Amino acid sequence: MLNRVFSLKKIAVAFAFIIAAVSRSFASEANLIIPDLTSVRFFGNAIDGETLLMSGFFICIFGLFFGLYHFVGIKNLPVHKSMKSISELIYETCNTYLITQGKFIFVLEVLLAAIIVVYFGLLQHFGAVKVATIVLCSVIGILGSCTVAWFGMRINTFANSRTAFASLKGKPFPLYAIPLRAGMSIGMLLISIELFIMLIILLFIPSDFAGACFIGFAIGESLGASVLRIAGGIFTKIADIGSDLMKIVFNIKEDDARNPGVIADCTGDNAGDSVGPTADGFETYGVTGVALVTFIILAVNDPVLQVKLLVWIFVMRLIMLISSALSYGINSVIAKVRYTAADKMNFETPLTFLVWITSIVSIALTFAVSNIIIRDLGDGTLWWKLSLIISCGTIAGAIIPEIVKIFTSVKSAFVQNVVTSSKHGGASLNVLAGLTAGNFSAYWMGIAIIILMSIAYAISLYGLGLIMIAPAVFAFGLVAFGFLGMGPVTIAVDSYGPVTDNAQSVYELSLIESIPDIDKEIEKDFGFKPSFSKSKILLEENDGAGNTFKATAKPVLIGTAVVGATTMIFSTIVMLTDGLTTGLEKLSLLHAPFLLGLIAGGAVIYWFTGSSNHAVTSGAYKAVEFIKNNIKLDGSSNRASTEDSKKVVEICTKYAQKGMVNLFLVIFFTTLSFAFIEPYFFIGYLISIALFGLFQAIFMANAGGVWDNAKKYVEVDLREKGTELHKATVVGDTVGDPFKDTSSVAMNPIIKFTTLFGLLALELALGLAKKEALNAVLAVVFFCIAVIFVIKSFTDMRAKEE
Repeated sequence: MLNRVFSLKKIAVAFAFIIAAVSRSFASEANLIIPDLTSVRFFGNAIDGETLLMSGFFICIFGLFFGLYHFVGIKNLPVHKSMKSISELIYETCNTYLITQGKFIFVLEVLLAAIIVVYFGLLQHFGAVKVATIVLCSVIGILGSCTVAWFGMRINTFANSRTAFASLKGKPFPLYAIPLRAGMSIGMLLISIELFIMLIILLFIPSDFAGACFIGFAIGESLGASVLRIAGGIFTKIADIGSDLMKIVFNIKEDDARNPGVIADCTGDNAGDSVGPTADGFETYGVTGVALVTFIILAVNDPVLQVKLLVWIFVMRLIMLISSALSYGINSVIAKVRYTAADKMNFETPLTFLVWITSIVSIALTFAVSNIIIRDLGDGTLWWKLSLIISCGTIAGAIIPEIVKIFTSVKSAFVQNVVTSSKHGGASLNVLAGLTAGNFSAYWMGIAIIILMSIAYAISLYGLGLIMIAPAVFAFGLVAFGFLGMGPVTIAVDSYGPVTDNAQSVYELSLIESIPDIDKEIEKDFGFKPSFSKSKILLEENDGAGNTFKATAKPVLIGTAVVGATTMIFSTIVMLTDGLTTGLEKLSLLHAPFLLGLIAGGAVIYWFTGSSNHAVTSGAYKAVEFIKNNIKLDGSSNRASTEDSKKVVEICTKYAQKGMVNLFLVIFFTTLSFAFIEPYFFIGYLISIALFGLFQAIFMANAGGVWDNAKKYVEVDLREKGTELHKATVVGDTVGDPFKDTSSVAMNPIIKFTTLFGLLALELALGLAKKEALNAVLAVVFFCIAVIFVIKSFTDMRAKEE
């Protein structure tokens, strides 16, 4: 068992240092004064800004009911008890995992709350109500991340068994409709809760400390998402690799019920591909929104313009709920007409159509509503210019998935190249071909982002500078905002993957084909005759589509993190340069500390990906060791024991926790150390973290997607399971597993979390700037602590034979 006490002590010590720094720097954020929203009227003076935003609660309530309605609907879909029992076992193990992570997060929140109370209550003399409200906002941020994570995990474990059972009818349409319905439920509920909370802070918390509440909320949700994303990514890939390698070692089938690693693999699919991404999505929308609110208050001097832009930003966020629900409805009608009676369908086609129609509807509503809300902003042309900038991000949300599919779709040339390379070159050429695809994808993805951001920059040159400083930074923030313009749909297609993956596993683990007289039972109880052979083919094909669309969502989220981080870093630059009036020459390669900071960021990113991969490797070693020693293939049992399955889950949890602790401590202490070295060194470091992280994440995510679908092509299209070709693609897939689902996806919360905490740490360092000796000592101490945990991240996790 994991030594939880020891781990909690390490975290407590770490955060005692971290939060001490954070608490000092809350002051400047607390001084962000939210303007009076009632001072500006809209719709021809018919309604003020506050009243207009109050109506947004009704849209949020609609989104909540949308999510809950489909939650109940999926729960009530027909399912055989053999499949339901497996999905419930998966839910129980994943719920235990989520509770374990919640205990870690709770310790961090207790420390954070204590420092907030000391700082604001004792040092800043805030009243008890104000202090309690700030603490409550940080708690709500954590609870929000954990709540939507639980909801995503729960509905997906309903959907996986219902999808598996629906496949028995031999028709492909339900296999598409159920996972997408579950994903839309998650997406709509997630965005609705996020907006509901932010509207409460904006509208009901007094303006003199609403800024501190926004930051407290952002820190809380970012903390929760980072823990769940990193630990979940390590957990899921330990289980996945441990389970997959058994196919080579013992030449057994996919998701063989005798393999005790399969339940852990299914648990990991939810911990890593449902819990983590859902919490990550919640944090992404919140932090991006807080960054834009902060920018507007800092960069726009006119209070009237501040109100107009704030109201516009929040209305645009509400529009994403409407556009996503409307587009989902249109797509559902079209897909139902086209595919309900079909015996065969390309599962990717209606998903692609949904993404594009949502993008088009979102852009149309953006222009229409902006024309109504801010038509008179500036010289009268800014409404369409701002809409066009947002649309650059929205269209990117559709274009980027298309680029990703060029590399990762089952029938793509790059996937075919991996398969062909594997036929005669085995696992060696399989791995090399996958690395090639990842590198090519990073190039084209980078070019696409450059083009879209360049368009936004060009538009920002025409008029935005008249109402704000650094309009290009605001434009980049709006691009990130546009990335999220069809948020529920982005979450939905990402969530599609874990359901389809689990559905295939649930089918195999249920052993439904071996149940006596099962044909007659199903026909009697459910009114149809099952088609087992066609069912398995459809489930495998749908899993390939799920793999592809999981891959398409990753670059959207990482792109949002990077572009959104630009807006956060701007706040630091404004602070350092006294409103962009002095010291700008230090933001140059000619200023040595700035250049050194750029190099430092790259070093940390490469350590991070290596350490997270190492955690998976070591955990997988222990999982494989246990499974090999305990798997029973002699015919005495047709299913692995629950005890053995839970033991594999325990191994995955242990190594996920150990890996997460080391990763967190290095990132935080490195950030604190670099903040105390030199301000412009630190700016270079933050910029480098974002840029290196962007391309490393894209490369790793898409390389992993290529390897995954190359294996799927061999299994489904070529029907060559158990062959040498299949073994080669399985090896490639195990290399790609931590690439795509551990290291790459963890970049998103780490970039935002590093930036958010980094800005606060730098303020503390600047506050001690006159005490250069103290700053130097703290920088060295923090760096030494970081290096200790860098070393421990390897030595503690090394594979050791007992």
